[in-house]
Amino acid sequence: MKNAPELLDDRSTAMPEDAIEVGRVLDAWGIKGWIKILSHSADADALFNSRRWFMKPSERVNGAPRPGVPSAGASVPPVLKILSVRDHGDGIVAQAEGVSDRSAAEALKGARIFVSRSTFPEPDPDEYYWIDLIGLTVVNREGQTLGDVQDLIDTGPHCVLRIVPPGLTPPVKPEQEILIPFVSAYVDDVDMPGRRITVDWGLDY
Repeated sequence: MKNAPELLDDRSTAMPEDAIEVGRVLDAWGIKGWIKILSHSADADALFNSRRWFMKPSERVNGAPRPGVPSAGASVPPVLKILSVRDHGDGIVAQAEGVSDRSAAEALKGARIFVSRSTFPEPDPDEYYWIDLIGLTVVNREGQTLGDVQDLIDTGPHCVLRIVPPGLTPPVKPEQEILIPFVSAYVDDVDMPGRRITVDWGLDY
């Protein structure tokens, strides 16, 4: 996808109302302040397209920092201005303004990365961002409601919808989920305005 131009107010550090978590900092990379990123999606265009990443410290587990993550949450700036971002092997690495050495990069380990939804590249026809599919109601050709999309699984060749049936509250047990490959053989229509996905899938599958 082509990158869209982005107009930024460099003075603002407030988290945008349409901010979406797209990844986290795994660790420092090299000795010159580069950081290694884990993308939450196989499609990392949102990270590549935005040059302004909004940051939050890693969430705490039972009141304690996540294992292996520095506890100095105050060292995580609210915004990183990204100078460079690129693929590297099976991951992504980035360079940010003001992060000039390995120690500064290590201080960001575990930090959560958010970008404004408005900076996402416009998808091609019949392409969808994972975040836009989550929460949509799934119905079959007979009009029966299968449930709501809770998440997606990336299997490599294609993605799989994880659907929580009506009446159940996530998280649910694996055997309670309905898993439907997100491919044309099973997906008839994605109605984004109507927040609905129509599939060729029975209640007893």
